[in-house]
Amino acid sequence: MTPRLRLQPEAIGIGMTSQRVRDRLVERLREAGIRDESVLNAVRTVPRHLFIDEALASRAYEDTALPIGHGQTISQPWVVARMTETVLEAAPKKVLEVGTGSGYQAAILAALGLEVHTVERIGDLLRQARKRFRQLGMNVRSKHDDGRIGWPEHGPFDAIVVTAAAPALVDALVEQLAPGGCLVAPVGGPSAQSLIRLRRAADGQIEQDVLAPVTFVPLLSGMLD
Repeated sequence: MTPRLRLQPEAIGIGMTSQRVRDRLVERLREAGIRDESVLNAVRTVPRHLFIDEALASRAYEDTALPIGHGQTISQPWVVARMTETVLEAAPKKVLEVGTGSGYQAAILAALGLEVHTVERIGDLLRQARKRFRQLGMNVRSKHDDGRIGWPEHGPFDAIVVTAAAPALVDALVEQLAPGGCLVAPVGGPSAQSLIRLRRAADGQIEQDVLAPVTFVPLLSGMLD
């Protein structure tokens, strides 16, 4: 059962954040190949304008990445939808997100009724994201830590979503993927990155494939307050 969001008037939106504008974004995503109606409905429902600076609210429902401070971005809606659609293939219940950022990707996953654990290395971003989760009545478990470590105490996870690019898949994260699970992550350097899907079969065998070219901020180690 998909949870109901607690939407205050500012979350419902008017003008450039109205339902009509959100519907147009959903149609663009559908035209761009997103097929899962539950994902499209989550994009339609979750108020992306609450996850960015108010000065950028008029651009919230453009299909583009936007800055959120600290050199980070809120991902392009198509990328969020594609990553979400990909991990849903594994019929997950418990999901790990590496790189909370604004909290938007975690909110999309939570809106789908998944148990979401998210890790963020920048304390200020995590505090803002937690405030948004509370505002929307979302039960998202979050942790201020080095995302490259993951959250092994709560693993294994049915799905793992990595929202920053490393030169290669991080072994510590792959190890936290349950049999039958799916991990999706951008891999590469500043000039060329690919969205990679890794699946662990029930017998533990791993296979991976390339989904699309993408551009993400780098996956960094350590923590900042």
